Amino acid sequence: MAHPKLFEMSFTQIYEMYVQKVERKDKSKAELDQVLSWLTGYDEHKLDDLVASDIMLGDFVDQAKFNENATLITGMICGVRVEEITEPRMQKIRYMDKLVDELARGKKMTSILRQ
Repeated sequence: MAHPKLFEMSFTQIYEMYVQKVERKDKSKAELDQVLSWLTGYDEHKLDDLVASDIMLGDFVDQAKFNENATLITGMICGVRVEEITEPRMQKIRYMDKLVDELARGKKMTSILRQ
C-alpha cells in the first residue's frame, strides 16, 4: 500500500490545515466546504460530522462519492501532475489538495468546480 502514513492521518487535522490555508488568503470556511462538497459528495452537515468523528483520511476518501468531473482536475500539486497519479486513493487526496490550492489562490469558483 502506497503512502500509509498519509492515509492514516486524521481528516480533522487535514481539514483544519485547509481552513487555515484558505482563511490566510481571505477565503471562507463556507467556500472551502462548497469545494469539498462538490468534489466528495458530502454535504456541509456530513462534512461537519466527519470532522467531528476524527475519521482517517484514507477512510474519508474511500467513503466519498467523488464527482464524475473530478477527472477534469489537472495540474501540479506537490511536484506531481494529479492526472498522472496511478494510485486511486492518492489521486483523490491530491484532487482535494489541488482544489484547496486553487481556492486559496483566488481562482473563480466556477473554474474550481469545473463548470
